[in-house]
Amino acid sequence: METSDESLARAAAGGDRHAFTLLLERHYDRVFRLAFRLTGAAAEAEDLTQDVCAALPSRLQGFRGEARFGTWLWRVVVNAAHDRRRKAATRARHAEGWGDWEVNRRAVQDEVAEAVDWLTQAMRALPEELRDTLALVLDDLSHDEAAEVLGVAPGTVSWRISEAKKRLRAQREKEDQA
Repeated sequence: METSDESLARAAAGGDRHAFTLLLERHYDRVFRLAFRLTGAAAEAEDLTQDVCAALPSRLQGFRGEARFGTWLWRVVVNAAHDRRRKAATRARHAEGWGDWEVNRRAVQDEVAEAVDWLTQAMRALPEELRDTLALVLDDLSHDEAAEVLGVAPGTVSWRISEAKKRLRAQREKEDQA
């Protein structure tokens, strides 16, 4: 019989390296996929995934088992993505006025963004709460599970998905007309 994620999390929190390894084996790919959807860039997603995995041993101390381990882990990933966005915004504000260096840095970012598929680009244009909600649902979480991760009502998740679809459809139509 397979050991539950929750049991492995409790064992890993107690220092069981084998349990921690099993948790990573089970969830690493899904953490990366969610990180990619949240960041829109493979390199950023790799960095975010590594940050989450590196912090996970100490974060497991806070796992109380009130939610499924997967739901708890998605919340950790979403919070880490929010932290990265805030830090990036702060860096961008501080970098304003750096002249050619900043222009070149942004040009490289633009080239990378152009290489990303349409959906990922379109998701980056969505407001943060719509993007986060859509990323979770695209990662096969139910509306109830996504609601638990985001700390909102399931109806809010449904509305956000509907709003995201509407905005993405409008964006596609606008691009097709151009």
